[in-house]
Amino acid sequence: MTINPIIPFEPVVAKEFPHGEKWIAQIKWDGVRMLSYFDGTQIKLVNRRLNNRTLQYPELLNPARYCKASSFILDGEIIAIGDGKPSFHEVMKRDSLRSAMSIERGVKQTQVSYMIFDVLFCNGSWVLDRPLEERQQILEQMIIPQNDVQLVPNFTDAEALYSLMKSHQMEGIVYKDLKSTYLIDGKDKRWQKRKILHDLFAVVGGVTHRGKIVNSLLLGLYDEKGRFVYIGHAGTGKMSNQAWRSLTAQIQPLITSTKPFINEPERSKDAVWLEAQIVVKVQFLEWTAGGTMRQPSIQAIMEFPVNQCTFSQARS
Repeated sequence: MTINPIIPFEPVVAKEFPHGEKWIAQIKWDGVRMLSYFDGTQIKLVNRRLNNRTLQYPELLNPARYCKASSFILDGEIIAIGDGKPSFHEVMKRDSLRSAMSIERGVKQTQVSYMIFDVLFCNGSWVLDRPLEERQQILEQMIIPQNDVQLVPNFTDAEALYSLMKSHQMEGIVYKDLKSTYLIDGKDKRWQKRKILHDLFAVVGGVTHRGKIVNSLLLGLYDEKGRFVYIGHAGTGKMSNQAWRSLTAQIQPLITSTKPFINEPERSKDAVWLEAQIVVKVQFLEWTAGGTMRQPSIQAIMEFPVNQCTFSQARS
């Protein structure tokens, strides 16, 4: 039996709390969305962009340890803890590894957990068309909770959960209709997300230096006409001193005399312009009236298509 990877169901952005008994709320984890596929013989882990990440998480490759089903497709989030809460930067330390030696070392240095919230396929049968409340019952019967494999709990008081997540500076919450079926490669209001901290993938269009080392990134997104628009600069976040030094070397062949943005960045005087090839994930509080990010924080340098770093992506 062959199970081909799929693009998972996504929530839409919510502006207010949905009401009614059919809704539950769950924590929105700041990790890597991951579907696990087990055909009865082999297991593989594939992210929402259909990139295989099986080798990166060897602790999840023994399905009998945490699941009773003979075959399955599970949907969840792989997280790692940093500063007492889920950290995208920490989980990327594992997700970005490629060599067997670095992965073996990474398992010891960065512990991860698989937070499971849905099941699409179980014991040879698809369960996509069953309501979420039934799929959750199936999960409770098939998953054997471990320290590193957990079922995501439901909360009925969405406002209280949102306030709690806000007090702990977590990413946000997700609302789900208990009657919702699972729509592959879909996105609709039956699943809604409300973020506390926003994030996006942005392209580096320029840098500034302190001494000879890069210390800040000038970032942009593409609008609907394909124009590259400056959205702010970021020099804080999860970048280590070594990461800044590595980036300083990485940008050398990308330096250009032409400003890539259609608008004028705040730091044009001291900027070194770059060809738009490097993508970073940025977390920020909100958009300013001038169209820039308030309090942006660099989370990681990413492998992400430059042409998909758009304003529509940022609002999704």
